[in-house]
Amino acid sequence: MGSVTAVSAIDVLDARLIRLLAEEPRIGILECARRLAVARGTVQARLDKLVARGVIQGYGPDIDPAALGYRVTAFVTLEIRQAGGHDRVGRHLAGIPEVLEAHTVTGGGDIVARVVARDNADLQRVIDQIVGYEGVLRASSVIALAEQVRYRTGLLVEAAVRN
Repeated sequence: MGSVTAVSAIDVLDARLIRLLAEEPRIGILECARRLAVARGTVQARLDKLVARGVIQGYGPDIDPAALGYRVTAFVTLEIRQAGGHDRVGRHLAGIPEVLEAHTVTGGGDIVARVVARDNADLQRVIDQIVGYEGVLRASSVIALAEQVRYRTGLLVEAAVRN
């Protein structure tokens, strides 16, 4: 996860290309060009620039953890030992397969992680593994009951074109 220091403007063609790739990730460059009514070289150049600028960060399949048996999703807020630093705790979290993402945050905690588990007992195991690291002082968690808005970027891409 990198950070972008400058505003990365995109235009309508970039947005259409991103939308097409999001809807059909296995589509080829030639088919993209045909559907967007532009030259193959234009699609390839635009795609290369979007990747180089970090706008497009991957082409992997979207995975549903529940379909893999991880039916519990929780958000875990960690308070960490400040002397050890966020990066060391982040590396610890990166080594735990059930930690899907983690972010340094402001507010009552220091890091918030999205984790998955097979069931509540397994969630306890995952949390124990997280807090077993010397840099983590305590954790509090909330279990997600239902997903109301799935992770998406399509509307954000469209808003970026308008702004």
